[in-house]
Amino acid sequence: MASIAIEVTRLALRCVSAFSPETAGRLAFRLFSVTPSRKPSNAKEKAALTAAEPVMAGAHRVTLSYAGGWVVAKRFRAPSDGAAKRVLLVHGWGSRSDYLAAMIKGLLAGGAEVIALDWPGHGASPGRTLTMPAAVRAIDAAWRHFDGFDVAVGHSFGGASLACAAGGLVCDVPSRIAGSMVLIGAPSEMTWLFKGFGKLLRLSHKAQAALEGMVVQLSGRRIEDFDAARILGVLTVPVLVIHAEDDKEVSADHARRYAAAGANVELHWANGLGHRRIVSAPPVIERINAFIHAEERRAAA
Repeated sequence: MASIAIEVTRLALRCVSAFSPETAGRLAFRLFSVTPSRKPSNAKEKAALTAAEPVMAGAHRVTLSYAGGWVVAKRFRAPSDGAAKRVLLVHGWGSRSDYLAAMIKGLLAGGAEVIALDWPGHGASPGRTLTMPAAVRAIDAAWRHFDGFDVAVGHSFGGASLACAAGGLVCDVPSRIAGSMVLIGAPSEMTWLFKGFGKLLRLSHKAQAALEGMVVQLSGRRIEDFDAARILGVLTVPVLVIHAEDDKEVSADHARRYAAAGANVELHWANGLGHRRIVSAPPVIERINAFIHAEERRAAA
C-alpha cells in the first residue's frame, strides 16, 4: 500500500498533468533528482560513521568545481613511496564516502592511492539534487584535477556513473576511461529506473515522455543511450562486476547483462551480502585488490 506522501504526490501530478503533462513531467524529474537526507537514519548508520572516523581522518580534502556546482573529494595517500595505482572510488545513491571506509582501508593496504568522491547532495558535497549528467561532470572534475586514474571503482549508482563517464554520454564532457573498472551492485541501464518511477507516480504517457525528455535537455542524449552494459562491451579495458544474487535493490539480472556485454567483463558473485554489506565484506575487498594488482603480480611471477 502506497504511503500518504505518495498518494498526495500522485494526486498533485494528476491535477497538473490535466493542464500541462510537460509541467507534470518536469516536476516529477525534480522529485526524482532530490537526494535523501545526509543524517544517519538509524543506530546502525550512526555506528558505521563512528567506525569510519579513524580512516577518514587520514584524508586530504579537495574541492572540485564543474559546470553547475562543486563537490568534495577525499585523497588518501598510498602507504608506500612506490608507483601506486591511483583509484577513483565512488559511492551509491543516498550514501557517502564514509560508508566506504572499509573499502578505502583495504585498497590502501593493497598499495593503492584512493580518491573518494562525495556526489552532489551527498556527504561533504553541497546541494540537494543529483542527476547522472551531474555525476559525469563530477567525475570529469576529478579526472582533470588528478590527471586521470588507473582504476575506477563504483558501487550502485556510482558504478553506472563510471560507465556513463567512460562512454562520453554527456555531450560536452570527454570520455573518461580508467585502465580498469570495478562495478559493485550497479544497474546496467537507466531506463528501468525512470519507467519504475513513472509507474510509482502513475504518470500519464505524455508526462512520462516529458520526464524522460529532461535527460535529453541535461545531457544531449536519450535515456536509452545510458546503457552501461552496452558501453562496457564496447570498451577494451578489463572490467570486474561484483554482485549478489540476493540484492533486493538492484536485480542480479543487471550483473548478467554486464557479463554478456563482452569478453572484457568478468562477473564475480558475492551471494549473501545483499546490496549494502557487499562494499565492506573482506572477501569482496580482497577480490578487488587481486583484480587491480593482477598484472603486477603476473609480472613479478
